[in-house]
Amino acid sequence: MFVQLYIVYLGDVKHGHPNDVIPSHHDILRSVLGSCELVKNFSKEDSMACMVHNYKHGFLGFAAMLTEDEARQVAEFPEVISVRPSGWHTAKTTRSWDFLGLSYQVPSDLLNKGRYGEDIIIGVVDSGIWPESRSFSDEGYGPVPSRWKGVCQVGDGEAWDRNNCSRKIIGARFYSAGMEDALHKTEDADTHGTHTASTAAGSVVEAASFHGLASGFARGGVPHARIAVYKVLWKIADGSNSGSTADILAAIDDAIHDGVD
Repeated sequence: MFVQLYIVYLGDVKHGHPNDVIPSHHDILRSVLGSCELVKNFSKEDSMACMVHNYKHGFLGFAAMLTEDEARQVAEFPEVISVRPSGWHTAKTTRSWDFLGLSYQVPSDLLNKGRYGEDIIIGVVDSGIWPESRSFSDEGYGPVPSRWKGVCQVGDGEAWDRNNCSRKIIGARFYSAGMEDALHKTEDADTHGTHTASTAAGSVVEAASFHGLASGFARGGVPHARIAVYKVLWKIADGSNSGSTADILAAIDDAIHDGVD
């Protein structure tokens, strides 16, 4: 019996507390389950073993481990708009902010008016981050904006703890649905997330160079912005950084709740 991860879309967010919709997601799932390989001695309490994510801030829906037949049954519910398998996505890098003309040496009106992104919260949905980089120094930063409602999630191992969050990297979460071999932590195993985070919002670093070459300064497009990290990409057997659609949607949903701009 083949079970895979499906995303069930239920439409726009309605008024009311976000957590109020979770029981209705569970009701749909319980009504069709019967062959979920993760559920033994099926009961109301443990039936949620097949539930992977609940989406409740940016849109309504959930991700669950289902058979093809169960997915078809879920799709027949009148409140369900669509049911589709969760896909896989691989990290890619594109050009930097230079094409926007956001020069630090000759500040643009956009940067000046925006105070270099001061207290903007940027959510980086990527492969994690290395907080030790000088690009993420919080020197000179004030308190974390009061609207921030996120967390600093601690995972496996000793390399990442709550002290790695700061007034610059103000939050961190990780998502690893379907990644059984993933070491659950927010650290960047590939440097892609570190690169994109520093490109977007890296603090100004003077005397930066590549092994002494091309000495100068480094900065992100909005160097005074805060960074919230959402790790969804993991190193897999073929060497690529990949993550599931279900995890990426969960990260975006949490980012909306957390206060990311």
